[in-house]
Amino acid sequence: MGWPRAGAVAIRPLAHQDPEGTVAPRMPTIVDRDRTVELLRGEFEAIAEFCRGLGAGEWATPTCLPGWTVHDVLAHLVGTESSLCGRPAPSADVSRFDHLRNPIAEANEVWVESMRSCSDEELLARFEEVTGERLASLEGMGQGEFDAPSWTPVGRDETYGRFMRIRHFDCYMHEQDMRMAVGATPRLAPADVESCLDEVSTGLGYVVGRRAALPDGSRVRFDLTGPGGRTILVAVDGRAAVTDALEGPPNVIVGMPAGRFLRMVGGRDDPDPDSLGPLELGGDRALAEQLVENLAYTI
Repeated sequence: MGWPRAGAVAIRPLAHQDPEGTVAPRMPTIVDRDRTVELLRGEFEAIAEFCRGLGAGEWATPTCLPGWTVHDVLAHLVGTESSLCGRPAPSADVSRFDHLRNPIAEANEVWVESMRSCSDEELLARFEEVTGERLASLEGMGQGEFDAPSWTPVGRDETYGRFMRIRHFDCYMHEQDMRMAVGATPRLAPADVESCLDEVSTGLGYVVGRRAALPDGSRVRFDLTGPGGRTILVAVDGRAAVTDALEGPPNVIVGMPAGRFLRMVGGRDDPDPDSLGPLELGGDRALAEQLVENLAYTI
């Protein structure tokens, strides 16, 4: 996964407090295998179709990810999927880059650097080849294999299915990075947005309670509109957690299109975020602003 500032491949590991106040791991996430494979298939196809339509000059357009052009973002996706196919990492000197903040970012940059000399056509062919290989592998897996324990970017106590849902989230975010870099309209397919929000929702307790540090007793409502949108509620009661209902009306309200919300959670510094729709704050405005300023939780 490539994230702003570092091109890293991680979401902050999440935990919760048990009644005794100790940190306990989350229960493993069960993800529907058929739905996730189809989402990845559709995402790979959407990226390939978009890249086929790029003009020669557009491949070199800088994106919101420091140091990465459209060509580099696709190279990053090729690198990650190649790693998942078991291909060894290439050798490349990335010591000259100053935007790498952690070892994962450095590992990602090695793949990207190794493909900077590839022509646009060659890179796209590599993407189509490696994603075809990945889909063939995923199609050979059953639900039980998706439910099996696996390393993931959010920690080791998770499932392979969760890992693949994160892969979809990452690829979807990078598709929008490329599209927005060249002025193309974001692709807001409801099924893709819904899956991304499923993944993002797992981190909103951390965002509200730790990053934004909203006080105990806070009741937050996210009103996410547009394709795939939903309402998400978070209560701070000793610890912050997503909940099905609030005790009383929300005192912090954040409203925006779901597409803009994903960009903010992903830490994207888009030049014109209002092009994705308006941001509306309600309730205690100071707390709402404090929350919005700390939405980004990927690293």
